[in-house]
Amino acid sequence: MGFFTLLGVAAAFLTTFSFLPQTIKTIKEKNTEGISLLMYGMFTAGVFLWLLYGFYTKDLPVFFANLITFSFAITILTLKLKYR
Repeated sequence: MGFFTLLGVAAAFLTTFSFLPQTIKTIKEKNTEGISLLMYGMFTAGVFLWLLYGFYTKDLPVFFANLITFSFAITILTLKLKYR
């Protein structure tokens, strides 16, 4: 694996799993007061489009990173709508 591939994997890992603490916190506390509905809606839609892009271009790192990020984002967005 080359340097730039490792760089991309590290970037994908960090940006993808940076949403895990917020997801866990939101599930535990059932508090979404500080989360912007518009921002999370736009973000979730954008991640979904990146997921589709990765799928249709057969770019597996882009696909899987965004699949995981989408699952975290849709969870937070759903809780935001449920607990508002």
